[in-house]
Amino acid sequence: MAQRAIETTGIVDKEHRLVLDEPLPIAGPSRVKVIILLPEDDNLDEELWLEAARSNPAFEFLTDPAEDIYTAADGKPFGD
Repeated sequence: MAQRAIETTGIVDKEHRLVLDEPLPIAGPSRVKVIILLPEDDNLDEELWLEAARSNPAFEFLTDPAEDIYTAADGKPFGD
């Protein structure tokens, strides 16, 4: 039997139920197969992310003094 995939996002609530962010584009009721993809580690250390950004050559351009176009005196404080 041919199958088609639909990718969407959602959350698992406190009752362990899957709640999708958007309605599915299929007519129901219909049986479906669900595959849940979880991150390897939800609690990645922030220092690990910062170190990866510091050592990644993709961000080397940020060390160029020409990128320092703003100062603490620029703009207005944002209060929401």
